[in-house]
Amino acid sequence: MTETAAEDWKHWSDHRTASVSAPHGQLALTGTHWLEPEPVGIPGLPGRWWADAEGVRLRAVAADGITVGGITVGGATVGGATTPVDGEVLLRPDTDPAADTAVLGDVLLVPIEREGELALRVFDPAAPRRASFAGISAYPYSPEWAVPAVFTPFEAADAQSVVVPNADGKERPLAVSGQIAFTVAGEHRTLTVSGAGDRLSGVIADATSGIDTYRFRFITLPAPDADGHTVLDLNRAYLPPCAFADHFICPFPPPGNRLDFAVEAGEKQVLTR
Repeated sequence: MTETAAEDWKHWSDHRTASVSAPHGQLALTGTHWLEPEPVGIPGLPGRWWADAEGVRLRAVAADGITVGGITVGGATVGGATTPVDGEVLLRPDTDPAADTAVLGDVLLVPIEREGELALRVFDPAAPRRASFAGISAYPYSPEWAVPAVFTPFEAADAQSVVVPNADGKERPLAVSGQIAFTVAGEHRTLTVSGAGDRLSGVIADATSGIDTYRFRFITLPAPDADGHTVLDLNRAYLPPCAFADHFICPFPPPGNRLDFAVEAGEKQVLTR
């Protein structure tokens, strides 16, 4: 049983490495450009860019080479045919069910919305961080770090957001939906988590943070059953996107999510050549 769990963890770990180092993975992010209502140029990109109530606007000519509707990797189009931008176009952000992307050669351009603000993210397969990536260091798998947990949702009237610092220096609300209670390494603790579809997620730090591991990590848990039972597997504590590129805006742990003991499990640091 433990061997199967260890094998599953190894597959998860390999998938993580492949995902962050993909041509448009987290290591490829070279910029997050926040937009205003007035058209502006973005360094390294043609055209003029701005934000309005509907999304991100772009004004460009066909000769600029920007297309909408697919992702180009190594000269091949993935995800559908593209349409050259010749004039003005609306790009809907990632919070829209019909979100749009644009491409310039191999570079992927992704509109995003965060707390009502719009930005354009630039993913370049030639990013220096991607070129120097040598893997993700992690603690060896240990079954003692996978433990039962019980989720208790906040009362509807108490459903809340807590304001936490983000990696870009700004403070933003973090939606939270309840707490999990668990015992690990002889310590009984609770963590505040968020509910998202078929899983729970959280932001944590511990006594290894900023020393052996990155300054904080993310966790996910399976959706709890009708009685609130789920599993906290700290072997799968993983690095936030801002560990791979400085242009991500990751939330720091909310109050109470800084454990006072060492969680010697999960991902540790980004390795570089």
